[in-house]
Amino acid sequence: MSIPFIIIFVIAFFIFLSSFFTVKQQSSVIIERFGKFQSVRNSGLQLKIPVVDRIAGRVNLKIQQLDVIIETKTRDNVFIKMKVSVQFKVIQEKVYEAFYKLEYPHDQITSYVFDVVRAEVPKLKLDDVFERKDDIAVAVKRELNEAMSTYGYDIINTLVTDIDPDIQVKNAMNRINAADREKTAAEFEAESSRIRIVAKAKAEAESKRLQGQGIADQRREIARGLVESVEVLNNVGINSQEASALIVVTQHYDTLQAIGADANSNLILLPNSPQAGSDMLNNMVASFTASNQVGEMMKKTNKKVEKPKPIQPQSGYEDDITPEIK
Repeated sequence: MSIPFIIIFVIAFFIFLSSFFTVKQQSSVIIERFGKFQSVRNSGLQLKIPVVDRIAGRVNLKIQQLDVIIETKTRDNVFIKMKVSVQFKVIQEKVYEAFYKLEYPHDQITSYVFDVVRAEVPKLKLDDVFERKDDIAVAVKRELNEAMSTYGYDIINTLVTDIDPDIQVKNAMNRINAADREKTAAEFEAESSRIRIVAKAKAEAESKRLQGQGIADQRREIARGLVESVEVLNNVGINSQEASALIVVTQHYDTLQAIGADANSNLILLPNSPQAGSDMLNNMVASFTASNQVGEMMKKTNKKVEKPKPIQPQSGYEDDITPEIK
């Protein structure tokens, strides 16, 4: 076998092998013949005419994501940066349009996202942008679907993944939020203090009521004890004035004993002398005796004084004493 024949055989073999090619799953291949579109080949083992047909390009049918960062202004003149994530894919039935009608699909999608976001965000205030970011995403998806479906692209979803205001604006928003929370906390603390004050006042009122009731009961029992003590002393020949004076002096000395029992007491009872008890007893007996004498004198005086009775005219007397008018 000659060498030229071997070379021709090898070249023919490689040409034959080049007529076979594979297409991966979730992708398509564009076949051109002499520069003109021939066909779209899907996944699997495919065959083309060597030299005549060529692979013009491969189209990815998987879902792709494009992140677009836009700087725009809100209605209250706050500049923010928004990150919009666009998820899209090539429609399998429109691989031809996706390959031949758009040179740079990412740039086309980016331009539409910029256009929609800069048309929607300036209508909203900063707080509304955060609250209505889903509405912005829906508007972007609607606009992209209308524009990109013609070129063979399907917009799966659009997401506003980040809203980043200026650092000074964020600090101001944080201060507003902190002040609002401090205001709420102050209101709760004031309400809690009010509840504690009311509860304490009610407890003190109840305590004072019970304390007053206890003091009243105590004084009632003391009075009853004094009455019994006076009756006992009367039975042994001591009159009421002397018995009352003796009881008061006894209580005086009981008070002195109670004061002396407390080592830390700084209470001073004046006057306090050895003859103070006897002086008090004599003074009280004399006072009671004088008051009894004054009372007896007033009774006797009231009996002597009688009110004059009015003179009642007798029947017919008025006619007799009435002067005759001539």
